[in-house]
Amino acid sequence: MAAAPRKAINVPFQKNYVPTWAGDHIKYFNGGNEIQLYLDKYSGTGFQSRGSYLFGHFNMQIKMVPGDSAGTVTAFYLSSQNTEHDEIDFEFLGNRTGQPYILQTNVFTGGKGDREQRIYLWFDPTKDYHYYSVLWNLFFVDDVPIRVFKNSKDIGVRYPFNQPMKLYSSLWNADDWATRGGLEKTNWANAPFIAAYRGFHIDGCEASTNETFCATQGRRWWDQNEFRNLDAKQYDRLRWVRERYTIYNYCTDRSRYPTMPAECQRDRDV
Repeated sequence: MAAAPRKAINVPFQKNYVPTWAGDHIKYFNGGNEIQLYLDKYSGTGFQSRGSYLFGHFNMQIKMVPGDSAGTVTAFYLSSQNTEHDEIDFEFLGNRTGQPYILQTNVFTGGKGDREQRIYLWFDPTKDYHYYSVLWNLFFVDDVPIRVFKNSKDIGVRYPFNQPMKLYSSLWNADDWATRGGLEKTNWANAPFIAAYRGFHIDGCEASTNETFCATQGRRWWDQNEFRNLDAKQYDRLRWVRERYTIYNYCTDRSRYPTMPAECQRDRDV
């Protein structure tokens, strides 16, 4: 049997993260256990992890920008720091009041991305905090799997496993593409736009930027077999997301990929 990821413990922002730009657009509450990112017409803002990680469980609780959030993007992602970089993305695309948020995920390996999937969420992400997490190669919203990206190195697909990555998050203006392909622009009369965060614990294999092997391999909860794949019930939940909430999947886009990408069949995520 597979298992859902464990809930992260609450620790202050300062323990594991630092601002990366526009630090004056970050506000701290409850001793740093909660923060808010602000976007106005002058600047957005962002932060990153202090350490770099090879793999593990990476989680954040986020409450999205409420109301008319068209043109804004709230991002939570992992990325290595080199030219052939690896990256694992959650991007939340704002919308007009009353229209649903879109969650876009993407995976870059060896500098190659173009693996977008887009879903609607089955709840209003502006009303309360929800968990967004990566556990090895599995993407979760709360305890619901929304994406799988298995190791397919044996069939020629690079895998984000041996380049240490930092965690990043940001709130920024992307009204040239974020909402309806850029047709809906950011309404600055509604600024500031505010996204709230908590749950800053990181449970991963920390490594220097030169390391490619985790010294704790096999000894952490997320390194056990039950957390490396989905079971039948979890695949049923993933199928539920695909059938009811998926609005774009690169695996089925024959205009971009006349032949289905090799990893898509293995992922059982079509």
